[in-house]
Amino acid sequence: MTKFSDFALSATLQNALKSEGYEDPTPIQAQAIPLALEGRDILGIAQTGTGKTAAFSLPSLHRLADKKLGTGRNQCRMLVLAPTRELAKQIADSMVNYGRGTGLYVTTAFGGVPINRQKRALAKGVDVLVATPGRLLDLYDQKSLDLSMVEILVLDEADQMLDLGFMQPLKRIVKLLPYKRQSLFFSATMPKSIAELSQQFLRDPQKVSVAPQATTAEKVEQRGMFVRSEDKPKILASLLRSEDPDRVLVFMRTKHGCDRLIKSLDHAGIDAVAIHGNKSQPQREKALNAFRKGGVSVLVATDIAARGIDVSGVSHVFNYELPNVPEQYVHRIGRTARADASGIAIALVGPEERQWLRDIERTIKMKLDIEPLPKGFDKPEIEELPPPQMGGQRQQRFKPRAAGGGKGAGQPRGERKAGGGKPHRGKSTGGAGGGGNRRSANRGSGGGGRPQG
Repeated sequence: MTKFSDFALSATLQNALKSEGYEDPTPIQAQAIPLALEGRDILGIAQTGTGKTAAFSLPSLHRLADKKLGTGRNQCRMLVLAPTRELAKQIADSMVNYGRGTGLYVTTAFGGVPINRQKRALAKGVDVLVATPGRLLDLYDQKSLDLSMVEILVLDEADQMLDLGFMQPLKRIVKLLPYKRQSLFFSATMPKSIAELSQQFLRDPQKVSVAPQATTAEKVEQRGMFVRSEDKPKILASLLRSEDPDRVLVFMRTKHGCDRLIKSLDHAGIDAVAIHGNKSQPQREKALNAFRKGGVSVLVATDIAARGIDVSGVSHVFNYELPNVPEQYVHRIGRTARADASGIAIALVGPEERQWLRDIERTIKMKLDIEPLPKGFDKPEIEELPPPQMGGQRQQRFKPRAAGGGKGAGQPRGERKAGGGKPHRGKSTGGAGGGGNRRSANRGSGGGGRPQG
């Protein structure tokens, strides 16, 4: 099948696809939609940005609308589990757009917003609930959610769920669901732990895969630089000016690191916003809206927020700090080179991160192109260590910079001024997303209000 019109989807959904300008399905959609329409369980392996949301949303909406059943108090017919608030909201927004005219109700449940709004949204029953595991169990424990009528279960970004420590909550949730149901399970990678988890959710699944496990998008140009850790803020600022990117994602390992980097970029005259777990939901939505609409061109994020970022036109991804889990590198750079576009991923590799780089290169089965530092920056100095006493290869270590021996020595990591240059400035726009209690044909955005697509 090469066109959406070839799928046995309802006229209402076909019209919605036409209004969205969708004609040709992606590979994951072409494989998954016919199977899901038949009611089969699916184990899908696909990289971020391959169209997984439509792959499970379209056939599910078709089946729900084709067999309209009433829902009792606090019940839902379809449950979608996502690892982050941002991803949950984006899935709900997409399902609202696809399902216009079907009369199906969609709502969300995640942290960062008052739980009472979500209780009210669920009180009369909904067709589709998109939730994060933690808030879902909060609602269940407070007797505000009944999962006994779930017909379709979707687990999206399963590997990220495990990375965030959701293994035990997921095992508990699956025990609360009816045995007779359709289950759709999607992951960007398939390590042993994910394969074992899928066995608890799926029965006789059909496997669909559109990319080798733990590989990176072909159209991403991957580069790296060996840098001194204390030079990273200035080097990033220099690269943001010389690369002249359209839209940039910068990934960090910690929340406090994000905030320190924002201050450094501000000193350099570069406007940037951050999203991480310490930000409130309105703050995160405001930052994402500003980034989407071009109010700011640089977004700094942690891995926890990474899976919720679905913004077109990201030209560059900077791994300011390398992840210590190689698969996270795959997820990070999957935010560029989407929808047949190309992209650039640059890793700033500090002395303590070289082993992580080797782990990443082994996982993705390729080596990054190592580039020279921008003019004015020193290479990290290395010296040979004595040979180990019992086998192994000779090791190397990085010499610490002597006190006072170089520009910027002794300044705290991540808090130094980052130099001047061409500013990336713009006013932040966008709000915190809709809420409210008005019942409409499609509801969402955390508190029963309609998500704005």
